[in-house]
Formats: sequence, C-alpha cells, structure tokens
Amino acid sequence: METQEQQAKSRVVKVDSVESWDFYVTQANNQGCPIVVHFTASWCIPSVAMNPFFEELASAYPDVLFLAVDVDEVKEVASKLEVKAMPTFVLMKDGAQIDRLVGANPEEIRKRIGGFAQSIRVAVA
Repeated sequence: METQEQQAKSRVVKVDSVESWDFYVTQANNQGCPIVVHFTASWCIPSVAMNPFFEELASAYPDVLFLAVDVDEVKEVASKLEVKAMPTFVLMKDGAQIDRLVGANPEEIRKRIGGFAQSIRVAVA
C-alpha cells in the first residue's frame, strides 16, 4: 500500500519512449524549466539504489523537471546524449546540457543540482 502512495506522489517522470522524451524536453524548454535526467538501468544496482534519493531531490526542487530514463528501454536518447555508464545524471537548460555527473555520488549530485537550481533562480530574478 505504501508503495502505491509513494508512486502517486512521485515527481520523477519516467521516460518510456523517444516521443515522451521529446515531449517533456520541449514542454520544459517552452516554459523555461530546467531538467535533471537520471539515466538508469534495472540491472545496475548503484543506479537503482539512487532512485529514492532522486525522488527526494525532485521533491526538494519543485521548479525543476526530473526525468528518469532506462537506457535499455530508450536507447536512442541514451546514445544521443552519449551516456556510456550508469547512473549518469545530466542537467539541462533550454535543451542544452549544462552539467553531467557519472556515478552514484549522492552528496555531489545534491551539490550540483543545488547550484544548478540556484543559478536558474538568479538568472530569472
């Protein structure tokens, strides 16, 4: 029961096709919304272990769109962004990659996303 409630409240959007990737990225760009993407794989234990942490970050930064992309399900997006290892976190603004972090390093990811969100707020203000 608890898992269903958690899923209902999830702020992380699962990308399941190239079309949904294009849709969310275009929508975010049109709204000037920054994006953080978690490239993951179900067989990659460190990547799967980052899921709850990624959810926590998504709740902490409501002005940022958080996307999860399974590299085996949406290979085209992973290759377009040259993702070669999991987990990979990509920070995007206006359709362009601003930053990238490879590996399961929660504190570094928190720091980078915090700085990224702060720079977006400063740019808007």
